[in-house]
Parts: sequence; C-alpha cells; structure tokens
Amino acid sequence: MTRFRISEAAELLGVSPDTVRRWVDGGRLSADRDDHGHRVIAGSDLAAFVTAQSAVPGGGDRTSARNRMRGIVTAVTKDAVMAQVDIQAGPFRVVSLMSREAVDELGLEVGSVAVAVVKSTNVVVELGRNP
Repeated sequence: MTRFRISEAAELLGVSPDTVRRWVDGGRLSADRDDHGHRVIAGSDLAAFVTAQSAVPGGGDRTSARNRMRGIVTAVTKDAVMAQVDIQAGPFRVVSLMSREAVDELGLEVGSVAVAVVKSTNVVVELGRNP
C-alpha cells in the first residue's frame, strides 16, 4: 500500500504541509504513524479526499469534460485575433490559446479566478521518479 508523508501529500495537493496537518488534526483526512512516529496518509485515503474536494461549484453539470482546474489568471497576452491565457491552478500552470474575442467577452485579466476545463482524446500518464 502506498503511504505519503504529510509533506508529500501537501505537494500533491498543492497546499502547505501545515494545511494538511490541520486537515488531519480536524479529522477531515485520516493519518496513521509509521515506524518512526511520522504521520502518514494511505494513498487510498488521500485519493478519496481529493475526489471529495475536487468538485468545482456550479461547473460540469452539462458538459462531457471532467478535467477541471480552478486557478488564478497570471498572464493574458492578446494580439488582433488570438490570445494566450496562463492560469496557475495549485502547482500547475495551464496555458490556453483562444480568440481575443473570447478573452474580452469573459473579462479575463490578471488576477481573475477561472476554471481551466480540459477534454482530450490523449492523456499521457507518467510515474514520478523516486528520490
């Protein structure tokens, strides 16, 4: 069974270790102690927690896209026809290319909160390197 230390879980969730500790202390996320007394979270428990937390309010009710990442707009670059919008969603940078008209209609600007919705026919899954 895969188990994550508090710092590893925090990195995966894009939050601070203190936030994960508060969730554990508050009973929102379960953790056990390893042989060295460190708190560890079972991979299955972390996956269940993430699944429960991942719902975006008001989104996804009438779409087939299921990959949704809420974040903050960090850059908007526009020319006469097209635009590039950068969103920081936790530890992930998501870049979208769209029409300038769409950016203007949505009122996207640096500091806006936005949801990046991704639907792809090809998703590559990699395993991270162990330290």
